[in-house]
Amino acid sequence: MSELILFGRPLPALPPASTLPDWQQADPRWMASALQIALGRSGGGWFVVDERRRFGVEASKSPPRRYCIDDREFVIWHGPNGLMAAPDACPHMGASLAAGCVRQGRLKCPWHGMELGDKPQGAWRPLPLHDDGVLVWVRLDDAGEAPTERPFLPLRPDRYIDAVVRLEARCRPEDLLANRLDPWHGVHYHPHTFRRLRVVERRDDEITVRVAFAVLGRLAVEVDARFHCPDPRTIVMTIVAGDGAGSVVETHATPIDDTRCAVIEATLATSDRPQMKYVLPLARWARPWLERRASRLWIEDVAYAERRRVVLDAQSRAASG
Repeated sequence: MSELILFGRPLPALPPASTLPDWQQADPRWMASALQIALGRSGGGWFVVDERRRFGVEASKSPPRRYCIDDREFVIWHGPNGLMAAPDACPHMGASLAAGCVRQGRLKCPWHGMELGDKPQGAWRPLPLHDDGVLVWVRLDDAGEAPTERPFLPLRPDRYIDAVVRLEARCRPEDLLANRLDPWHGVHYHPHTFRRLRVVERRDDEITVRVAFAVLGRLAVEVDARFHCPDPRTIVMTIVAGDGAGSVVETHATPIDDTRCAVIEATLATSDRPQMKYVLPLARWARPWLERRASRLWIEDVAYAERRRVVLDAQSRAASG
């Protein structure tokens, strides 16, 4: 492999690297243990739905949207004071409210014109919703977790360019977290993006790596990045040293049903360089580039997560048979 040309802030030297090949350094026992720690945490009942921009700004130009979370259908719409969420079935005869319209902040059923808003109607009632400016969350109080007032948001930079991608995968949330708890696969599975990777520190429930991100040809930027899981459906990569320190990539896994998950990944890129103030106004042009890179990685990583689920299910059937 040709020698990389690194640019950006130099990082402190590391001790000599392990001479073991990556397939030996990638310890399945550590990954499984770190994953179990994450799955043992509470998410406060909160699930990421989608990026905030998808719902628009003006209620008159933003129709209600239907989403399936944990095998249940919900509708999200612009209420009089912001976004709202509720079950998608009209309490009258079960019509899909997402197929209706919004009038002055109230949902209007497409079948018989029943209007619904912020007040319960029989068993139908709005759900707690949190809009953090980048992502939209809903809280399901029957999800088996003690509900919290707000989701557990990771530390985010004060100023950033954000980009969000959403994909679906035939697997479970833990398969998506397991993918991110295996950084060793990066240079082998994603050679177009990761040119060099080395583990800097490994704790019980988090791992820090030094990774060279490809920019163009042999040109790359090297950073130290930490991966940790604040809740059982999220894994966060934070750049802790190098250019872009403070930038975060939040990967959220939201179950759709028993066999499918949504991957919602938010990249919040920042820099303490003075030039950042000139980059921020260019967010609308930088965002598509960030989203294309993230989508390319996740198309491959969805295949990883789906393969993991196939293997585990086969092992489970063999053990029970």
